[in-house]
Amino acid sequence: MTIVDEALLLGPQLSALRRTLHQIPELGLRLPQTQAVVLEQLAELDDIEITTGRELDSVTVVLRGKARPDGPVVLLRGDMDALPVVEQTEVDYRSTNGCMHACGHDLHVAGLMGALRLLHARRDELAGDVVFMFQPGEEGGGGAEVMLTEGVLDAAGRPVEAAYALHVAASQLPRGHWASRPGTCMAAAEDVRITLHGAGGHGSQPQEAKDPIPAIAELVTALQTRVTREFDVFDPVVITVGSLHAGTASNIIPDDAHLVATVRSLGPQTRERARRVIERVATGIATAHDVRAEFHWFDSYPATINDDTAYDLGVQVIRDLFGDDAFTERRTPEMGAEDFSFVLERVPGAYFFLGACPSDEPEGAPDNHSPRAAFDDSVLPYAAAWLAEMALRRCGMASSAADPTA
Repeated sequence: MTIVDEALLLGPQLSALRRTLHQIPELGLRLPQTQAVVLEQLAELDDIEITTGRELDSVTVVLRGKARPDGPVVLLRGDMDALPVVEQTEVDYRSTNGCMHACGHDLHVAGLMGALRLLHARRDELAGDVVFMFQPGEEGGGGAEVMLTEGVLDAAGRPVEAAYALHVAASQLPRGHWASRPGTCMAAAEDVRITLHGAGGHGSQPQEAKDPIPAIAELVTALQTRVTREFDVFDPVVITVGSLHAGTASNIIPDDAHLVATVRSLGPQTRERARRVIERVATGIATAHDVRAEFHWFDSYPATINDDTAYDLGVQVIRDLFGDDAFTERRTPEMGAEDFSFVLERVPGAYFFLGACPSDEPEGAPDNHSPRAAFDDSVLPYAAAWLAEMALRRCGMASSAADPTA
């Protein structure tokens, strides 16, 4: 029986886990219900080492390979947190608590648990140790960075030598199809809060006030225009204003107005230039409107960069397990960001995407982060098999694409 066959047998169990998690989405670094479900699943397995986080509700598992106790240490990661999105799907296991697994992290947890079960069954042949990183706080919480600080890369007692992760896609990719690219795979991201300070007054007498609202409205448009005029389309920058607030009533000019934007870029020089451009444009518009601009920059995620050797291994495993037609190499990076980038700054590894769209027309399906985003459980065995096989290959075991009992 191949590893894919074994994973398919786990399919109903992984689907049940995913649907349980889907009903209890939690935000940020503290995920007590999610952690409890993971620990309940782990209690069914012997011969593993479990550690929980101090500053976050993480779970780290070490599985010791018995074929070579001093073999390589490989890390596999699955993020666990959800989004502050009110779910609008019609599935019978939908969330009702005002949050949603709109990015598919519930599938990531189930897929990683499946990989653990597959490797646990093969631990006698496993020529190294595997660290399973169940991580909170990917959606802006920087949970990977916290887990690094708490020692996830040394959990096995020897340094991790390679790290792998995947992300499911609710649209764009056909169900069961894989994609990634060598080098820069995803963008760096940071947030900026811009506050324009004016002087409030009566709405009937704007000449007596310093109105920040026209200035903030002009700034939203100006930022988009400057992107197209200052940055090469082949080294892109994306600036999206996701939050805009000012005022309390129609006849009151407020003192202040503010926006929060996400800024995406692919390289450190472009990132620094984007900061300068944003501050220059905002300061200029503020001066023209006789108001003052104030900036607060928030911690960023670096670009997600695939190691060439790890990427090649990931592609080969996909083709061996699922066929040559199961993978497409992307020509350009995703402008989304991912805090697995912190791990890949420390350890060579790779990050891949797996299509999980229930529809046969993924291009028109609601995308990740949409309140209508939907994911197909049937891809969970593929996620589990790929993660497990990546660990097996990197540890030096003969490919389990063939029957290991043969």
